[in-house]
Amino acid sequence: MNHGAATAALERAVEISHELAAVAEGGDVLLAVSLDAERLLLLKSFRLGRKQPNAGELALLREISQLNDRAIGSMEHRLRSKGRAMDMAAVGRRAVAAYSNNRQR
Repeated sequence: MNHGAATAALERAVEISHELAAVAEGGDVLLAVSLDAERLLLLKSFRLGRKQPNAGELALLREISQLNDRAIGSMEHRLRSKGRAMDMAAVGRRAVAAYSNNRQR
């Protein structure tokens, strides 16, 4: 892969990283996984084409890293939120079960 193609792959990986961060905020896990796989292929092809990235490419790699951190943070937040909701549902089920066992007859 020539220098231009490697840089184009990296630029596309940045675009996908922006999409991925937005998708992660929305909670679409399947699309996020698909975008991440596509981005990984682009990053691998960039790495094969460029052994020593220049300053501009390093800046793009930093941007990808920051966007990736944001996407992971969004997904972790959603996971914790779902966990709390499941815990509250379990508390509610236990309360209903306890109440139904103690009703006046």
